[in-house]
Amino acid sequence: MQPVVNCEELIGKVVGRRRRPVDAMTYADGLQRTMGQMVRIRVKRGVYKFHSHEEADQWLTDHLTRKPEN
Repeated sequence: MQPVVNCEELIGKVVGRRRRPVDAMTYADGLQRTMGQMVRIRVKRGVYKFHSHEEADQWLTDHLTRKPEN
C-alpha cells in the first residue's frame, strides 16, 4: 500500500500567504469597523410555513431587501 501523500515531494508554488498583523489592536479595530458597517437584517423569529420553495424564496428576498425600520 502506497501513502496518499508523498512527504518527500517539494512544493513548487505557494499561491498566497497569510501574514500576521503588525499590531493586534489595529487589526481588531479594523474588524470592528467592518462589522459596524455591515447591515444587520432583522426578521421576526418564529415558524413560517409556505406552500412551495419558490414562495419561501420570494418571502425571504422581500424581507432581505426591504429598508430597515427605525
